[in-house]
Amino acid sequence: MKKPNVAIIDYGAGNVKSLGNMLAFLDVPYKITNDRNEIKSADRIIFPGQGHFAQAMEKLNSKDVAPFIQDIIADGKVFLGICLGLQVLFEKSEEAPDVEGLKIFKGEVKKFQTGKTPQIGWNKIQTTNNNSYLGSDYFYFVNSYYVYPENPEIISSTANYHIDFCASVEYKNITAMQFHPEKSSNAGIEFFKNWLK
Repeated sequence: MKKPNVAIIDYGAGNVKSLGNMLAFLDVPYKITNDRNEIKSADRIIFPGQGHFAQAMEKLNSKDVAPFIQDIIADGKVFLGICLGLQVLFEKSEEAPDVEGLKIFKGEVKKFQTGKTPQIGWNKIQTTNNNSYLGSDYFYFVNSYYVYPENPEIISSTANYHIDFCASVEYKNITAMQFHPEKSSNAGIEFFKNWLK
């Protein structure tokens, strides 16, 4: 069976190297690119992110990447958002209250109010009925914030860090997660195998 062609969007705010290593390990053809034609022609698109919500949105807006991402999602491209790549899909974040997100989903990004932040390390997720790719397993997290969707039906897994929180979402062509599957050893490998089918 032909393996899908993957584009990792490189907009200057993502940890793309470990993602590339994961795809290379799985022998999946990929490009790390900001070329819109290459991204549009890919079978699967990965949108990674790390750092600050406002800085990520500033980069997306300054390069007109924000409307491009909104368009490719609307066109039905199979899309994966990781870490900050999940958070910016929502309307706003407590990390930067005056900055608008991509508004793909209604809801906001909230800060953990208890416990040491960021949460760093392995945490077990519990999948919901709205899940196609994940196992209830331990995944690697680095986060001080979590998404709070207005529609709970898009949640595909939860985890607990002093409170129960949304760990991933799934809706139509979109899968997005707070944890880092590319750094999550065997659980991450299984996720990518399922998502790349």
